[in-house]
Amino acid sequence: MRNAIENELDLLSAVRDVNVLVAVESGSRAWGIASRDSDYDVRFVYTRPVDEYLRLKETRDTMNWRLDETLDIVGWDLQKLMRLLRGSNPTVFEWLSSPIVYRESDSFEAVREIAAKCFSPKASAFHYVGMARGELKRISRDNTVSIKIYLYAIRAILAARWTLDEGVPAPMLLDDLVSAKLEADMAPMLEGLVKAKASTADKATISRCEALDLWIESEIEKLTKRSRVLPSLKRVPWEELDKVFLSIVKGCC
Repeated sequence: MRNAIENELDLLSAVRDVNVLVAVESGSRAWGIASRDSDYDVRFVYTRPVDEYLRLKETRDTMNWRLDETLDIVGWDLQKLMRLLRGSNPTVFEWLSSPIVYRESDSFEAVREIAAKCFSPKASAFHYVGMARGELKRISRDNTVSIKIYLYAIRAILAARWTLDEGVPAPMLLDDLVSAKLEADMAPMLEGLVKAKASTADKATISRCEALDLWIESEIEKLTKRSRVLPSLKRVPWEELDKVFLSIVKGCC
């Protein structure tokens, strides 16, 4: 599949006339909880020719390249990524921390360097708490629950814990979060969920677990309170981000 993904990246570069700076895995495969039929969620960042950025007509800054049962390939213009980075967008930091990198140019290192200055633990923690809250709403709708939804909720809670405790972006791999942030008495339950997801279809369901539901609800409340008291960080000046953006677009990195 890596070769197939590389070929798709080459093809989109030629057809859309863009330069792919980085391409990573962003879904369950990057989290280490893929099912036997999980697709590949490839996310990439690209630049257009310099003249494209000088036109008055607005241009789309998102590229949907391919979506089928196997591949889900979506990209963002570097300009969009940099704007979101300034606001400490959690999705950007997830892409940057992906353990599966399909391609990366040397120039993208400048983005990784300035990203560390843009990270806001408060924004990240609220993002993950919001994710957990959303998954809990989905869990409460029926007597059966997708295994994936339970795992997403647990991962979001552990990522919020990591962010609040460490003050740095959470790792994508669930194993890393579990080993550092999950209480021992919850480990057997999580291990069972991970094994069940790995051996079944991606949309497989199980009966709701009252103990797990209560744990998720309780953690959301605790993490929300912790997140509220964090200070909001001052944003990095546009000039610093402009310097990185222009150096890459002009090919000076």
